[in-house]
Amino acid sequence: MNTTHTLTKILGIIGGGQLGMMLTEAAKQMPEHITGVIVLDPNENCPAAQVGAKQILGNFNDKNSIVELSLQSDLITYEIESGDTEVLQSIKEDITINPSPKTLGIIQDKYVQKKFLRENGIPVTDFITISSIDELKQRIDSFGYPALLKQRRDAYDGRGNFRIENLAHITEGYSKFVGRDIMLEKYVDFHCEISVIAARNTEGEIAAYPAVENIHEENILRMTIAPARINKQVSEEADQIAKRVMGAFHGAGVFGIEMFVTKDEKVLVNEIAPRVHNSGHHTLQSSTTSQFEQHLRAILGLKLGKTDLLHRTVMCNILGPKDLNGKCKSVNIIQDDHVYVKWYQKKEIKPMRKMGHFNVVDVNDNMDIQHLISKANEINNSITFNMNQ
Repeated sequence: MNTTHTLTKILGIIGGGQLGMMLTEAAKQMPEHITGVIVLDPNENCPAAQVGAKQILGNFNDKNSIVELSLQSDLITYEIESGDTEVLQSIKEDITINPSPKTLGIIQDKYVQKKFLRENGIPVTDFITISSIDELKQRIDSFGYPALLKQRRDAYDGRGNFRIENLAHITEGYSKFVGRDIMLEKYVDFHCEISVIAARNTEGEIAAYPAVENIHEENILRMTIAPARINKQVSEEADQIAKRVMGAFHGAGVFGIEMFVTKDEKVLVNEIAPRVHNSGHHTLQSSTTSQFEQHLRAILGLKLGKTDLLHRTVMCNILGPKDLNGKCKSVNIIQDDHVYVKWYQKKEIKPMRKMGHFNVVDVNDNMDIQHLISKANEINNSITFNMNQ
């Protein structure tokens, strides 16, 4: 570990994908606080390494690799929830880790996460653990159909979820999770899905960006609309819930807090990511302080930046087409002064893989949100990819 007594730090990140890439770029804009970035990632020449981060080649939960990262860094954070919490707990006395390993451990298990939220007065849907198919058959009656069967650990972007529509689905659903810990959740018939990007620094200061609306395709985020198309009361409720969530967890950093808005305008927390979040990419252009700079400010103990939404913005993920696999070198996208493209430099394109994103920004504040959405859809539908021969 760097033992110099300067104010500058070497930042270690578990994960070097697109989130690590954008954290690295933000760190390079803060040379008075961060002198270098090291990422731990199993993919050679990962996106973060391509923008100047040093890379340790290794798995996210490999003990030796995590220890090596700690020896070369002054503080550690993560862009993925896959880090080994036991290893992180074992080294936390030697190096600052944020968000805390305890928080990471709670969030890694969806049942433990939901239980923690409920115990802290955060509104969530009904849920129970399931240990056998017989128990599932017995308990689902109280939830009704449809209901969601979920893998408790190592699942994201909708992977590890199975929607049980009727009695005939029970056996099929349970068979998909043999040997894994699972839970059952009551289905939320929501009006829309929203998220709040919130931050807490090491001094306990909390700040949240305005709620955004998320539109998914096959459980993958396709579009984020900033601000969300919700009324002021719902927006304020989402803000207050997000701040209560941040007050409940240990440690510092930016969290992505995903929520449902029900048809009777109640707000329920769905899931939490203890890291910068896909639905916060709009902040790169919509806000004074991006979520990536905010995360660094939070874990460094600096005063948090402004979270006001300066410009209405629609973010679209650039996803791999369903019929495309192979080496991809670049993307063709409509050029416009108010369209900002971020390409993640991933060598392989796969169906529904996040290859990049673009923000359509109402810089002059003269477009309504529906116009921005239509423009984003037009751009998205015109995208083509340049493949290596």
